[in-house]
Amino acid sequence: MYRSHTCGELRAAHIGKTVTLAGWVQTVRKFGSSMTFVDLRDRYGITQLLFGEELAKELAENPPGREFVLQVKGIVAERSNKNVHIPTGDIEIKVESFTILNKSITPPFTIQDDTDGGDDLRMRYRYLDLRRSAIKKNLELRYAVNRAARNFLHENNFMDLETPFLIKSTPEGARDFVVPSRMNPGQFYALPQSPQTFKQLLMVSGYDRYYQVVKCFRDEDLRADRQPEFTQIDCEMSFVEQEDILEMFEGMIKYIFKTVKGIHYTEKVERMSWEQAMWDYGNDKPDIRFGMKIANLKTPSSVYPELRSQSLKKPVVSKFLEVSPFPVFDQAETVLAIAVPGCGEYTRKQLDELTEWVKRPQIGMKGLAYIKCNADGTCKSSFDKFYDNEGLKEIADHAGAVSGDLVFILAGYEERTRKAMSELRLEMGKRLGLRKETEFRLLWVLDFPLFEYAEEDNRWVARHHPFTSPKPSDIEVMIGNDPAIEDPARYLEHPYARIKANAYDMVLNGNEIGGGSIRIYQRELQEKMFAALGMSPEEAQHKFGFLLGAFEYGAPPHGGIAFGFDRLCAILGGSESIRDFIAFPKNNSGRDVMLDAPGTIDDKQLQELELRLGLQ
Repeated sequence: MYRSHTCGELRAAHIGKTVTLAGWVQTVRKFGSSMTFVDLRDRYGITQLLFGEELAKELAENPPGREFVLQVKGIVAERSNKNVHIPTGDIEIKVESFTILNKSITPPFTIQDDTDGGDDLRMRYRYLDLRRSAIKKNLELRYAVNRAARNFLHENNFMDLETPFLIKSTPEGARDFVVPSRMNPGQFYALPQSPQTFKQLLMVSGYDRYYQVVKCFRDEDLRADRQPEFTQIDCEMSFVEQEDILEMFEGMIKYIFKTVKGIHYTEKVERMSWEQAMWDYGNDKPDIRFGMKIANLKTPSSVYPELRSQSLKKPVVSKFLEVSPFPVFDQAETVLAIAVPGCGEYTRKQLDELTEWVKRPQIGMKGLAYIKCNADGTCKSSFDKFYDNEGLKEIADHAGAVSGDLVFILAGYEERTRKAMSELRLEMGKRLGLRKETEFRLLWVLDFPLFEYAEEDNRWVARHHPFTSPKPSDIEVMIGNDPAIEDPARYLEHPYARIKANAYDMVLNGNEIGGGSIRIYQRELQEKMFAALGMSPEEAQHKFGFLLGAFEYGAPPHGGIAFGFDRLCAILGGSESIRDFIAFPKNNSGRDVMLDAPGTIDDKQLQELELRLGLQ
């Protein structure tokens, strides 16, 4: 056998035992001609090897180098200079014989945590990058999350069922990846963006608890938390209402926390409506690890109309600055503020830097106003000539600021300004150390709009997907009204603008990690949904006739959720990039630089597929 133990296994209890190890050479350290130390590494850890004087000649003739594959036989001995930073640090192996199983050329970067290799180089040699301990720990965490989720779902009677990868193209969200069919010339499969319709069909088939850890594919622009192929924990249940789903999968995430991270998340996961999330945080996946809620100083009455009828502590349609002596506020559609704790002493240089930060194209604001709340009760602002001290203090109080705080104010068009304030809040939370990687806060966001209005097409689009059911109280509104919009400028007055989705998202530390809904399961309502999205009956039958037909054979009430597995692993691992938690990821251009894919195919393959390249 090549080894009796792994390189992370031996301890002081093994001293005196003869062992055989095999692995990769991490480092070689020579001390004159009589002693050489080698760190041998495998997946499980590192063990120090001691080559004594009796092996000097053999070492000179056949010296092991970095990343050589080495087998050694020797005796476990107590280490004189113990290394408390590794589990095997109390022992070393006094080598009696060794064999170089394979040599290695000099690696293009150092195989260690503080590597000198850049992202592109490490992605090109990903098989070497995967040897690094940091990446190994990420993949171990990924496996642990996978195992924990499967164990929980198995214990709750879910069945792991596979669904096809070669399906029909029915683009409704992101672009599909398509696959030409040689046996059906001129026709194409698509790779699934999710197993959505298949898991609904499984519910029709009577498999009332389904799950799958499954690959999904979307042809869309990439970023740190997005890949063209990604993994979901995909789940569906029959004979359930929203509360059943929330309780089940809140339990699953808590089980993963406990099993993988040793975190006992005992409190009930907070719940928040979509409107309240947008009102207080500026986005639908708020990071609730810290406060700094948005103060709405001036907001058009058309924003979040459902909130106007709710009993809230603050005015919902805020007109605090409806008439302002400061033209920037007076002419703006929306004025928003946040009170940043303890930053009242920010220098002009710091304020100028943040002003430039909000002017970046990604944020898109023209400027940043501020109020400093001094310890003596006075206020100093960037627009002092328009307000006296009492006026400034009134604004600061409305924003929730106290002495020593700094109030930031953004003004402009509603959608852009709210998004910009959301980003500024997150940036300040990061700069102040309030977004701790070791702190985890879960949140359910509920009651999303069922539809969004697409101005360019003058039609409704599904906010989630076309199979999401409206809230039970809104079903009659949807069935009893025509979706047509006569006056695009008044679309918010249309009954469809008030329909709520029976949908829910789970948010972790400001990231959406899961989303789902109670599904439509009656043919009439599903056909109404397709019609609302602008599909003709013929188009709906062509794209989804199989599903509509299945609904006529006793489809049960059902719902489900899908978790972004890669993203969940990255957050638990304290990283913003999912690539570090995928064995062989693509780069930001969607390329696998190791395989040099995508690539061309030869003329013979094109002929077999009856394809011709280039636009005519």
